[in-house]
Amino acid sequence: MAETITRQYREPFVEAAGLGVTNEGLKLLGQQIPTSTYTGNQFVQGQSALEQQAAQASAGLGSLVGPNAYQQFMSPYQQEVIDTSLAAMDREQQKGLGALRDRSYTAGAFGGGREGAAMGEYQASADMARAMQEAQLRQQGFQSAQAQATQQLAAQQGLGTYQSQLGGVERQLGQADLSAQQEAAREAAFADYTRLGLVGPQLTSVIGGFPAATQSQSTPPPSTTQQLLGLGIGGIGLAGAAKGLGMFG
Repeated sequence: MAETITRQYREPFVEAAGLGVTNEGLKLLGQQIPTSTYTGNQFVQGQSALEQQAAQASAGLGSLVGPNAYQQFMSPYQQEVIDTSLAAMDREQQKGLGALRDRSYTAGAFGGGREGAAMGEYQASADMARAMQEAQLRQQGFQSAQAQATQQLAAQQGLGTYQSQLGGVERQLGQADLSAQQEAAREAAFADYTRLGLVGPQLTSVIGGFPAATQSQSTPPPSTTQQLLGLGIGGIGLAGAAKGLGMFG
């Protein structure tokens, strides 16, 4: 009776493709992912130039805060203005005293007690007016300097806020660019793994679509001569075995 042997196998190009994917995966498993290429402070945006300027300006506001902040805005000519104003008052005072003496002389009270009282009263009044004038001028200078200090402080604070806001936008834009670079670097680091992850399943599906090839081999039955020879050889073998056992003397 004939005997048939059947063997299934893949086409060589299919086996080569599957082996290639397997070897690629094994190679990647033995590699270390270069995480340093897509991590670290290199992808963190620091303060922008405008934010740094705003911080420096804020640190310099100390001179505009406090009870003595006005002094830097005091007019260097204030004392000159005061002296000029008081000198004019002194001249008017002397004129007033002269007019008072003239009236006393005309009234016949020159050199008397009444003249002295009048002169003393006039001098006291003039001194009071002089002191008040000086105080008023100094107060005006202080208020003007104080107002300038307040305005300067508000202006610097407003500028700092504006710079900070613009700097924040600038930093966000810079961070967006760095984040894009970081993502590109990460994708590059995982490119081989991503490619294998995409190609592997697809290739497996394709390979599965190719049915295994079948190869059959049939062995023809032995001829009559071969069968007889086989029986003869078998008989000789049996006879030898029986003789060895002492079955035939």
